[in-house]
Amino acid sequence: MEIQPGRGVAAARIGETRETVENRLGPPMHPGKVSRAVYDIGRLLVISYTGDDLVELVELPHDAGRGDEAFLDGVQLTWRLLDDVVADLAAKGYRYEQDESSSFLFEAGFVLFSAGSRTPRDLGLDAVENASRSVCEGVSVGPYEYFAAEPTEEQVAAWEREFEAAVAAMDADESMRKFRGLLE
Repeated sequence: MEIQPGRGVAAARIGETRETVENRLGPPMHPGKVSRAVYDIGRLLVISYTGDDLVELVELPHDAGRGDEAFLDGVQLTWRLLDDVVADLAAKGYRYEQDESSSFLFEAGFVLFSAGSRTPRDLGLDAVENASRSVCEGVSVGPYEYFAAEPTEEQVAAWEREFEAAVAAMDADESMRKFRGLLE
């Protein structure tokens, strides 16, 4: 799935209403009026909504190499070694700053990140040779200003709770449990 920096993806664009997105995609996997919704569109798509139900952030977790990874300008973003992805994008002129040791903010309006839950071995790479390298586990797409603003402690705590809830929801999904069992 191709990302559109600062704008989202074809399935959901920044500024669209929840109603527009859900008319296009159907209801989220776990319906309810929450600020973050997870959609199964043949791959997972996570959308954060404002209090006014407008899309403010679009996130694509990796697809574990099943065939629907995130791309930009011919570069596969997810399910690759993070430093290789960053180098490929830099070679194409995309400017970035390292946000944290496993997060890179690109001025075009997206962030590549590793949650540290995947290793080079998951990609079929030699674990010893690549032991210290991170896997790009996802991409968040939104306006640069969204990422550059310093969040409050309350926002960080809320995001952590939402992320943990989304992971728990994915783990509770039987097909995801079976898939993870195949990977282990």
